[in-house]
Amino acid sequence: MQLHTIHIAGFTAAVDAFALDGEQLWFISMLGSQQSVRALWARLVKGETAYLSEGDLGSGASECWLAREAWGAWRFHSARLPASAAYHGMLVSDLASYACERQDPSTALRTSFLLLARSEGEAPALHYRFLNRRVDLPLHPSWTEWLWGRGLASGETEALDSVGIHAYRCRPDVAQLEGDVSAAVRRSRLAVPDEDELAEAA
Repeated sequence: MQLHTIHIAGFTAAVDAFALDGEQLWFISMLGSQQSVRALWARLVKGETAYLSEGDLGSGASECWLAREAWGAWRFHSARLPASAAYHGMLVSDLASYACERQDPSTALRTSFLLLARSEGEAPALHYRFLNRRVDLPLHPSWTEWLWGRGLASGETEALDSVGIHAYRCRPDVAQLEGDVSAAVRRSRLAVPDEDELAEAA
């Protein structure tokens, strides 16, 4: 896989994974010298515009910046790669953290989350896990595939433009979800577990 390149104000690093929504950057994994990677991280969190291109930096570079919705809620994970002089840094929105709980008057913002999956196959189970933590509606693991398909069909789960990872922005409409679950149960599309099973799944 050909690496991408990110550049800000003379600092450059290779990019092996990222997730974009238009020009908004939700996740990025960078490789380069420690000075460059840390400088890029610092400038990104300050809100500066970066230039991302496929391969070496050239005239086809596109502007991008950290997602405004996740402003101020970012984690930086870094490590020196053992077999080389390269330095690895990942900048990740807090929305991708399972334990993240946003204090916001808007229900939509409180329940929003970001999925970062290594494969498409693990995305439905990851989606169920995050969703079950963030909504009060009792959900059951046996509904995992149905919930995933519903999210994609409704637009509440949206695949981002990503490389090196599978990324999805999820904005559940809790009232609509409750109505859809009730309708699916009435039509026998979803099996209703007993109270003990629901308690175990919560």
